[in-house]
Amino acid sequence: MRNKQEIVEEARAWLGTPYVHQASVRGAGADCLGLLRGVWRAVMGHEPEAVPVYSMDWSEPQGEERMWAVARRHLIEKSPEDITTGDVLLFRMRDSAVAKHLGIVSAPDPMRFIHAYTGHGVVENTLSEPWRRRVVACFEFPLEDL
Repeated sequence: MRNKQEIVEEARAWLGTPYVHQASVRGAGADCLGLLRGVWRAVMGHEPEAVPVYSMDWSEPQGEERMWAVARRHLIEKSPEDITTGDVLLFRMRDSAVAKHLGIVSAPDPMRFIHAYTGHGVVENTLSEPWRRRVVACFEFPLEDL
């Protein structure tokens, strides 16, 4: 049976992977979407859709919430007030920007998350107040569909 702890264990296996834009290979390179894709493959199986080439600004020039839309297609949206271990967080890095950063909640108290961050690679950080303020959406993996 797949569960949220397996999501966290897989995400932790990616710690130390260098940041590489558009990559999704544990130990070799990943960006935040690549980390989520890799965890998905390990826990859920094949990726649910092909990922098109994307720029580092994601869809910011067009003002389109593309990452949010894709997350809604494949994950289960829930209230950001109900964040639990194994959830996927979507962040808006600036107030006027599109939401384009992802992380996976790894621990409840203090709340921590794993993400791939430019210049740092895949790391685990505390979901501090500055990070928490950037959360715009929270999702669960569709584990009951397995």
